[in-house]
Amino acid sequence: MPNTYSQILIHLVFAVKGRDSLIHQSWEEKLHKYITGIVQKQDQKMLAINGMPDHIHILIGMKPNCRISDLVREIKKSSTEFIKENNLCRKNFNWQSGYGAFSCSQSSFGNVVKYILNQKEHHRRKSFQDEFMVLLNKYEIEHQQRYLFDWIET
Repeated sequence: MPNTYSQILIHLVFAVKGRDSLIHQSWEEKLHKYITGIVQKQDQKMLAINGMPDHIHILIGMKPNCRISDLVREIKKSSTEFIKENNLCRKNFNWQSGYGAFSCSQSSFGNVVKYILNQKEHHRRKSFQDEFMVLLNKYEIEHQQRYLFDWIET
């Protein structure tokens, strides 16, 4: 077959280092637009992006020639540089190592988009730690809690 046809939908989740609440609402939209540009520059399709002051959710339509780890590395590296170069954050901003990558079916696409776009409402009832554990369990991803993100005890 001369062409490749695919539909690979990936829901990415990653946190600010130390789960610090550093993403301020005054520049959150700028960050989302910048990350969208990174995704598009990598020839991938941004489908939804949103988050909280301490983490971000991204839904991407990926082409099969793109490695998720390379894309996440580029998003984290470039967005960190953008935040620092534009003095958007008063503290030293970095993303935490690691991330969650969850496949999404076409039949769940609308629900995942809605879930991402409603992050602010969703987190009135559930912490990021609880949310991430639910995702790991829902997708039946084996894990050891001690190797997850560096959770800040509250």
